[in-house]
Amino acid sequence: MATIVSKRLRKTDIEKRMKIPSKSLNCFPALSGNEHMVDFDVRDECGRVWKFRIYTRKSNNKYRKPVLTKGWREFVCRKELSIDDEVEFYMDKQQADGSVEYRVTVQKAVKVFGAVFAHKPFPGEVSNGIV
Repeated sequence: MATIVSKRLRKTDIEKRMKIPSKSLNCFPALSGNEHMVDFDVRDECGRVWKFRIYTRKSNNKYRKPVLTKGWREFVCRKELSIDDEVEFYMDKQQADGSVEYRVTVQKAVKVFGAVFAHKPFPGEVSNGIV
């Protein structure tokens, strides 16, 4: 699996939408024609499929600034994500027909006295064989 995006979440990512680096846009499903959005499925570490939408500025704008919109807030709420948690998106070309499967993992930040020291796996994620 190839990592597409690895991001430590900020306030806007939690409250509204997740900004995606423009250089990663070509790894996600292609925007067709003059479209400036595309929906796609992503499987999490527990096997649940989430439906996300990538939205960009109109194609005639050279600074497209992609963001995850539809489905993102539900994902944030269900996973109880907060500032400094990390998400990683992967692209997996495992299908024989060449189709792509997208995956997402979450690492919750460990905060001690207000400082972030490390990350721990999302509850239910297997780490070193222990659930």
